[in-house]
Amino acid sequence: MVDSVKKPEFQEMRPGVKTPSQETILTPRFYTTDFDEMATMDISANEEELQAILEEFRADYNRHHFVRDDEFGQSWDHMDEETRRLFVEFLERSCTAEFSGFLLYKELGRRIKDRNPVLAECFTLMSRDEARHAGFLNKAMSDFNLQLDLGFLTKSKKYTFFKPKFIFYATYLSEKIGYWRYITIYRHLESHPENRIYPIFRFFENWCQDENRHGDFFSALMKAQPSIINDWKAKLWCRFFLLSVFATMYLNDLQRSEFYKALGLDAREYDIHVIRKTNETAARVFPVTLNVDHPIFFEALDRAAVANEQLCAIGQSNQPGPVKLLKRVPHVAAIGWQMVRLYLMKPVDALSLRGKVR
Repeated sequence: MVDSVKKPEFQEMRPGVKTPSQETILTPRFYTTDFDEMATMDISANEEELQAILEEFRADYNRHHFVRDDEFGQSWDHMDEETRRLFVEFLERSCTAEFSGFLLYKELGRRIKDRNPVLAECFTLMSRDEARHAGFLNKAMSDFNLQLDLGFLTKSKKYTFFKPKFIFYATYLSEKIGYWRYITIYRHLESHPENRIYPIFRFFENWCQDENRHGDFFSALMKAQPSIINDWKAKLWCRFFLLSVFATMYLNDLQRSEFYKALGLDAREYDIHVIRKTNETAARVFPVTLNVDHPIFFEALDRAAVANEQLCAIGQSNQPGPVKLLKRVPHVAAIGWQMVRLYLMKPVDALSLRGKVR
């Protein structure tokens, strides 16, 4: 009997092991940092809050949560080809991002253990959470006859060096935006179970609480180092990282709008909601946030998304490399110009938002 649905083809390193997606500016990255600076970091200004968060990590509320049940055992051949392809991409990107966090947190826990035991244990326990997430996602990929070779990723991925304060900005936002992404999808599918195309989405409510706790840890860590969030340079960097995280998500998701459509979501409306909620949440710790209510904010992101679609089309064409390069230039410039416009917009003083964040 021949399957009525043709399975999409993915490049494989060996049977059942997916070749990692090509790295671009929008793909998840692996990070390293200055371990000596992290080890000597003084956390006394906010140690009580960090100790409380450590106790939450030790409680390990989700230790019995990530257990596959019978619903995972069915065939997924009924999923149409395009949805299947986009869903596997979603699983791969999510798994890579979680695994990136695992590697960074694990190395931090190991390298600073003797000199900063509180921070070391926090990082070690967060790496435990991220390992569970990555493993659960990778196992989900196996339902589609594919998996990632995480050992190969560890050795082959390029590592980006960020000083600790930049790690804090980036990971805080990554964890908080992850929370809002997961909880928004969960609540939507709770109301519209007919659109739950795969059982992993049932796990998102508890899952996003891990993301939230991790974000709270980085918030507490930045409060323990007031210079990271209180001077004029912090205002510039916070704007940069907010814009980077928001734009990366927006361009990626609009490029894959058919995946969100399969879940019954409009990708643009979903991203706008997530960006607004993450921006509000960031006001709890960042000195400034972006003016996402300004009329040009999402207009500029839309223009960047159109240019990104054109870049992708050029990349998938059969034209010679030099021709592709020349054709890419105006679209890269268009994205860059929209990012400059958004970065130069007057930010919002976060102090004026505090107390309004729920």
